[in-house]
Amino acid sequence: MVNAMDKRPRISVVHDANEARDQVRLWVLQGHNKEEIYVLAHDDARTDLVADYSDAEKIGMSEEGVWNSIANMFRSQGDELRAKLKALHVPDAEAERLEQELDDGKIVLLATGGR
Repeated sequence: MVNAMDKRPRISVVHDANEARDQVRLWVLQGHNKEEIYVLAHDDARTDLVADYSDAEKIGMSEEGVWNSIANMFRSQGDELRAKLKALHVPDAEAERLEQELDDGKIVLLATGGR
C-alpha cells in the first residue's frame, strides 16, 4: 500500500532558469524521468519560459484533474499556485511556504516518481 509520504515529490527552490536547468539535469542523472519533473513560477509566462529552457514539464490538467483546472480559472494567483502544488502531493504547510518563495520571485521544481 502506498502512503502519502511515498507520493511526496522532491522539491528544489532555485533563483533562475539556469539553476532550474541544472537541477533538472541532476535529477535526470539521479534517475528521474524528464516527464516527471515539473516547474512552477509565480506567473504563467515565466513558468512557460523556464519549462522550455530547462526541459521540465508544467503542472497541467493531467496532474491537477479537470475540475481543479477549471476551478483555477476563478482562483486568486496564490490559491491557484497552492492548488497546483497540492495536486503533486505537497502538504498544505509546505505549499504555503513554497507560495511565499514564488511570491519572492523564485522558481519551484518538483520531481515525482523515479527514486
